Amino acid sequence: METKNITNKNKTVLTEVLTALNTSENTQKLAEAKENSGNEMLKMMQFVFPIVVQIQMDVIKNYGFPEGREGTVQFAQLLRTLEREDPEIAQLHSQVRSYFLPPVTISSSTEASL
Repeated sequence: METKNITNKNKTVLTEVLTALNTSENTQKLAEAKENSGNEMLKMMQFVFPIVVQIQMDVIKNYGFPEGREGTVQFAQLLRTLEREDPEIAQLHSQVRSYFLPPVTISSSTEASL
């Protein structure tokens, strides 16, 4: 029962993070950062990732996670564990990551060589 409560709580947290990412203010900040980054991974991590992390920190502190880097690390570790067991957690976490990870296209010739 405890695991189910933890899973449900974190689904709520991830949903709130996604809601926060989609506010007009944050959408504008993210759009500007993405425009400045282009499709370069290093620039995405430099400009977009910190915005996403700050928004996430603002949400997770309301759910008992420590403020700052420590809380973010704890939350990320918990999500990695939970997403192995719950496809909905994995899907929600993937949506959050999509804000700072550029889309990756894999050509069929690359797949064939693997």
